[in-house]
Amino acid sequence: MRIGLAAVALALATMGAQAQTKQHTDANVAAGEKALLANDFKSAVTHFQKATSTSANDPNVFHLLGLSQYQLGDYKKAAANFSKAIALDANHFSAYYYRAKANNVLAVNREAKTADAERESLLKSAVADYSKAIALKPNEKNLYQNRAIANRDLGVLTGTSGTANYNKKTATDAYNAAIEDYKKVLSYDASRKDIQTEVKKATVYRDNLK
Repeated sequence: MRIGLAAVALALATMGAQAQTKQHTDANVAAGEKALLANDFKSAVTHFQKATSTSANDPNVFHLLGLSQYQLGDYKKAAANFSKAIALDANHFSAYYYRAKANNVLAVNREAKTADAERESLLKSAVADYSKAIALKPNEKNLYQNRAIANRDLGVLTGTSGTANYNKKTATDAYNAAIEDYKKVLSYDASRKDIQTEVKKATVYRDNLK
């Protein structure tokens, strides 16, 4: 689940804004940014990994390393580096956002041998990170849609009877939260047929929990 080049460019622009538009003096960071924009993610990872030593206190270095790993599908390492970025900057919006996306992908990957309890933890973490991102940028409408998806996935996971972590209350609460966020998206654009459909589906799933 790669993000597009435009999103990468936006992330780099955001990093620049967070760094008060000062150009980074670390050659490893500059080379990593160039490789990232060129979709050369393996090289980007190599450069940013070097930069974690030369610019160890810069949260953006860990964020960009995580972003490069995310592009390669290495979601666990990506999430770990987004966490390092957050440890250095508790208000790092983009790190919260991409850590949530990485954990959501990990949670729903059925090819991975991940226990359902861990999947549930990953989804709850994703919801929490989206909530933190929303607190930082409450007018970013895509955050509500992404949080709705994480809650929907949590509802599916915990609302499947016969599974080890079946919990009707958790599933009901998750579906209710998803519906609320989908409706928030519709408040920005009421013509979204896809979101209208998601509201109906989440409502049916919730109402048919056993």
